[in-house]
Amino acid sequence: MRKIGVYKHKAQYYETDQMKVVHHSNYIRWFEEARNEMLDLLDFSYHRMEEMGFICPLTEVACKYKSMVRFDETVYIVPKVEGFNGVKIEFTYQVIDAVTKELRVLGSTAHAVLDKNYHLISLKKSHPDAYDFFAGLVGQDVIDIP
Repeated sequence: MRKIGVYKHKAQYYETDQMKVVHHSNYIRWFEEARNEMLDLLDFSYHRMEEMGFICPLTEVACKYKSMVRFDETVYIVPKVEGFNGVKIEFTYQVIDAVTKELRVLGSTAHAVLDKNYHLISLKKSHPDAYDFFAGLVGQDVIDIP
């Protein structure tokens, strides 16, 4: 069983509001950063997908805030492939305080699989290797959080 890494992020001042609390919109960016790093580490980057002839644009995003992240705090963002059916990929994310291990945020994103002309495609038919890759990631555990 393959283990997936976690993404470490230190909250920057520009990501905060007047109260030095991370603005809610930044978590969506952090999800993307964590997802990109996970795919890069697994040698299946967005560049590779584009070279193969498909893209995976965002179609849905959700975020549930449990507690605040403040300026200068470090968190781990834990991405996971939660679902995949060949035409849609669903990721979940946990944002966890690096010191206290407190869960700060839960999130999810969904992505369609499109060809270079922006038409929905089935990876099972068009790119079986990519289909097997994503199908193999569903439910995979992450490495232990440091």
